[in-house]
Amino acid sequence: PYSLLNRSYEVGLAEVSIREQIGLLAYSPLAFGVLSGKYLGGKRPEGARITLFPVFDRYSNEPSQQATERYVDIAKRHDLSPAQMALAFVNQQPFVTSNIIGATTIEQLKENIDSIDIKLSDAVLHDINHVHQLISNPAP
Repeated sequence: PYSLLNRSYEVGLAEVSIREQIGLLAYSPLAFGVLSGKYLGGKRPEGARITLFPVFDRYSNEPSQQATERYVDIAKRHDLSPAQMALAFVNQQPFVTSNIIGATTIEQLKENIDSIDIKLSDAVLHDINHVHQLISNPAP
């Protein structure tokens, strides 16, 4: 996986990927939907992935929740949807050729597709990287 909650690919593999011109097809860029913010505060929406598959709890640990809260706050401060910000971050990486989105509703699908047109500002990227420095790869 590659997402705001798991950037371990950036350590070593990204350099090789760029040098050898082999792009990353990033999967789970929304971390099972966690980066949309819909699970914050212990919520478990009906039909959502972690509600349906609670055994997949890699993104439910405390550091992941803390990082997600901060990422959602960044998105709100910059008038972005949390999901679109998370996807745009992945899309902007020079080693990513595409990502595998997951949506359970048409609205989510449209929101995810529209993220391709979003270019994150330097201010947003600075804020994202600050969170990453504080809580690095909480869901490796």
